Amino acid sequence: MAKVLVLCEYASLNGGERSLLTVLQHGLADHARIQVACPRHGPLAETLVRSGIAHRPLDLQAPHGARLPLADCRSRLRRLIDAVQPDLVHANSLAMSRLVGPVIAERSLPGLGHLRDILRINRRVVDDLNRHARLIAVSQATEQWYVDLGVDPQRLHVVHNGVDLKRFCPRPATGYLHRLWNLPPATMLIGTIGQIGMRKGLDVLLDAAAEVVQREPAVCFVIVGQRYSQKAEALEYETRLHERASHPDLQGRVRFLGLRDDIAELMNELTLLVHPARQEPLGRVLLEAAASGVPIVATCVGGTPEILAHDRSARLVPPDDGQALADAMLGLLADPASRQRLAQSARQQAATRFDANTAARALADQYQMVLRC
Repeated sequence: MAKVLVLCEYASLNGGERSLLTVLQHGLADHARIQVACPRHGPLAETLVRSGIAHRPLDLQAPHGARLPLADCRSRLRRLIDAVQPDLVHANSLAMSRLVGPVIAERSLPGLGHLRDILRINRRVVDDLNRHARLIAVSQATEQWYVDLGVDPQRLHVVHNGVDLKRFCPRPATGYLHRLWNLPPATMLIGTIGQIGMRKGLDVLLDAAAEVVQREPAVCFVIVGQRYSQKAEALEYETRLHERASHPDLQGRVRFLGLRDDIAELMNELTLLVHPARQEPLGRVLLEAAASGVPIVATCVGGTPEILAHDRSARLVPPDDGQALADAMLGLLADPASRQRLAQSARQQAATRFDANTAARALADQYQMVLRC
């Protein structure tokens, strides 16, 4: 089998890392000898050890947390690649694809870059991405975004993320969050899960939440996730969210839970999963909610319509429209039959189109296509 070196820049477990782990745990390692390079300390390395997945240290950040200069990053990547001698390099993010592109070109080594974000990039980054033999976009929306920015369309191919259908599945709610917070059993929980940042639209959600609780008092909002960016505007944004949640119209109705390791169990406690993102390449949390049979309200952005269809498997609303978001939530809270219908349809979509085993085979096929070139 071919030796594949997978490169991960960050130590955290966010969507890209979790999507990688999912396919590694669902058959990708049956098709190649895989080593994952990532920061030596952190949740990702710990999870790789627990999962028995071979890994090597790759530290591209200075002690204070900022990324090393570009030349230093590439020097470390050269040393790593020379030590491993892989047949193929798989860069697991846009940033890593950009970093390693010139390095693999120098060594005439086939590379596969994974584009998991929708971000503006300049011509130099486009050139670095085009050094890869193939570029994997997680959605058609992501693919078109980078084609429009000048990435070679012949290199771009769509492979959707997959979800573990056994871990994320419909289960009866246990009420453990209600007991933890001493909430009345009839309280409906509306959750949102993801990084805390402006792109996720949590400010819009909180404004919509104020209208929801005014018209439906038996509701509590649950915000799961944390902020990773250390930029001043990100810090200010998080502060504003907490200030908004403490206003009298929402006081006591919003819980910030931070990072959790019980997402699969927590998902089944929710009456609704709400995803108010301003942009979304292919929301992993939407796949997990769909697989869990949780009714979904989401913004119709990026790759979301490739997962969910309005009024068939979710309620989709425009981004930055708090009134539409509130109306969609209230409509479903008042209509248990529609919640059940949407949830069942979403679970079927997840099972037929986004099974992790299918995603693992699709990525393995991409490896083979690169190696045949």
